[in-house]
Amino acid sequence: MSLDLTGAAPVTLAPLNPAHLPVLRGLAPHPEQVQFSGSAATILADPRESVAFHVILSGGVPVGLFKTDSDYEDGRHFAEAGAWGLRGVMIDARAQGRGIGRAAFAALPSYLRRIHPGLRRIWLTVNCRNPVARRIYLRGGWIDDGVLYHGGSAGPQHVLRLEFS
Repeated sequence: MSLDLTGAAPVTLAPLNPAHLPVLRGLAPHPEQVQFSGSAATILADPRESVAFHVILSGGVPVGLFKTDSDYEDGRHFAEAGAWGLRGVMIDARAQGRGIGRAAFAALPSYLRRIHPGLRRIWLTVNCRNPVARRIYLRGGWIDDGVLYHGGSAGPQHVLRLEFS
């Protein structure tokens, strides 16, 4: 499977399939974005049992990935114990600017409700120096209450949550 983005293709989300790994390992954000998202290799290297990996597909081809973490509180005082979090969101540099992030985050609520039926809310943090990502999340229904998290390695981060009814 190779990365071919010559035309517009539907964006879907799916749990990681081992067949996706060869393509995913070749994906990378723009160099200046690595500090915010990490690389595909660092995202995939997370050994924690609380983490599940998910793929962003365009026309069935992996163009990005993210993790859900069922133990997100993990010292973050803005989320309740047992909170779920979204982490390591990364879209390949070659796939950016095509509306893939916007489409992926529009699809995210129904995807998460389907794979985690009891989920009430999920949290994420987005670096204050990453306004493009923040706008995408807000357009996708995430809520920003104005809280900042200061424990990130790349500086302060906006705390966002997505509520499920």
